[in-house]
Amino acid sequence: MGFEQLMPAIAGMRWQDLVMIAIGLILIYLAIAKNYEPTLLLPMGFGAILVNIPLSSAITQLDPATGEAVEGVLNVFFQAGIATEIFPLLIFIAIGAMIDFSPLFRSPSLLLFGAAAQFGIFMTMVLASFLGYDLREAASIGIIGAADGPTSIVVASRFAPNLLGPISVAAYSYMALVPIIQPPVIRLLTTRKERLIRMTGTGHANKKISKKALIAFPIVVTIVAGIIAPSSLALIGFLMFGNLIRECGVLNKLSLSAQNELASLVTILLGITIASTMTSDRFVRVDTLLIIALGLFAFIFDTFGGVIFAKFLNLFRKEGNKINPMIGACGISAFPMSARVIHQMGQKEDPYNYLLMPAISANVGGQIGSVVAGGIILTLVPLFA
Repeated sequence: MGFEQLMPAIAGMRWQDLVMIAIGLILIYLAIAKNYEPTLLLPMGFGAILVNIPLSSAITQLDPATGEAVEGVLNVFFQAGIATEIFPLLIFIAIGAMIDFSPLFRSPSLLLFGAAAQFGIFMTMVLASFLGYDLREAASIGIIGAADGPTSIVVASRFAPNLLGPISVAAYSYMALVPIIQPPVIRLLTTRKERLIRMTGTGHANKKISKKALIAFPIVVTIVAGIIAPSSLALIGFLMFGNLIRECGVLNKLSLSAQNELASLVTILLGITIASTMTSDRFVRVDTLLIIALGLFAFIFDTFGGVIFAKFLNLFRKEGNKINPMIGACGISAFPMSARVIHQMGQKEDPYNYLLMPAISANVGGQIGSVVAGGIILTLVPLFA
């Protein structure tokens, strides 16, 4: 009996498999040592190891004796949870249950930053198209810039399932790297005088929001979104359903379960299932590096769009009522990480400048904006592709 029969996994190991196993170990390291999105990067990293060991039973393999495909458990999870979009939509219920929209009611004008900070998505779509990607693939790559993992997965699984692995890794990695990526971009675009602006004239921090308004909000948003863009209804509807569970006042236990147990369990399944697409033959390609670079471009230009929009609005606002341009960067979907980063940047410039509430308002707007952007892409791209 030869070595190939005794140790088929070692005999079949290629350098590409070793690269992917190393990437899996790096993701695990980032999750544990650096605390970067551990609930997702850890299962993704471990899953990357599982699927890149030759002849792994975790993914579908051909039985050498019969020549028939033996389905792996991760492929079963993929077909049941990703291909059907069930996992990311369940995550949206959990996210909706976590979000308090009352800061947005206090400063409704800051919702505009949730739209302005999606600029990078569409810029990247154009760039990716010039680089040879078709419109569906370009849209799937561009949505990375929203810093919204579930939306990225839904768009990619529908338009470019062959690119799901690198898109998912890029989307969640950049979400975790908000404290590293956003500050230098913001400092490049703003002056110290602008970063010192206090937002005393924006919103009403102590304004009481009625329970009826908070309950009506997710219902109204769902109906309006459904009428305007029916293709976005699954994304927006599940997000708003989660928020309705939170705000209705009669499902407190269910709301807490959605925020904790549901979010944790589905995120683990989502992470390890995405890993089924991270096989070396799909991932170790120049294409992957290009997708990750384009995702970074999208993320940077989303931040750029929000900051520049704030500076533009300030041209028409009086002294004492200006917006701190850093707030514009919170229009991405990375909630509440981006709001915390902006507040901390403001505190470094002026320890008495409290930007947390307006930053949270813009960040909540970013949650809605990223889902709406995903819905627009799902609606319009098939018309032109």
